[in-house]
Amino acid sequence: MGIVFAPVMAQYLHMRVIVPLICVSLMAGCLPVRTFYAEGASFAALERDNTRCDVAALRDAPVATQVRQAPPRFVRRRSCNAAGHCKYHGGYWVPGDIYTVDVNADLRMRIKNQCMADRGYRPVEIPACPSGIAKAAPAGPSSTLPRLSENSCAIRTEGGGFRIVNQG
Repeated sequence: MGIVFAPVMAQYLHMRVIVPLICVSLMAGCLPVRTFYAEGASFAALERDNTRCDVAALRDAPVATQVRQAPPRFVRRRSCNAAGHCKYHGGYWVPGDIYTVDVNADLRMRIKNQCMADRGYRPVEIPACPSGIAKAAPAGPSSTLPRLSENSCAIRTEGGGFRIVNQG
């Protein structure tokens, strides 16, 4: 990114980080819940096992950040006359963006998935409940994970939990 003055950096952070977070938080109620699932397991056990598997995966495949740079690209200069005829002449090189990659991220996810599978969980995606069902449901997360059916939907709750509802 090079040298960036504080006001420019603040604007950059606002557009690249804060605005997308606001958009995601507004849509969170509409998005499906992706979680690990084991019928009859308590929500507390799911959270505990999820944390244990996160810790194990991080221990076995720690964050390994590498700094990389995309290739530079050449931008040609173009000038056009009133008749719309254009000529290219000269140009300049634009350096490639610098970014970071965690090379262990995929391995860490595989380790976590295997850990959760060893504990009896499977990954699921449960669609979000329509707003009418969400408003009528009791507050708070589910205490145990119920049997899933084609009519199951999920309601996100405060604190990052969710409640699974079987409609109809």
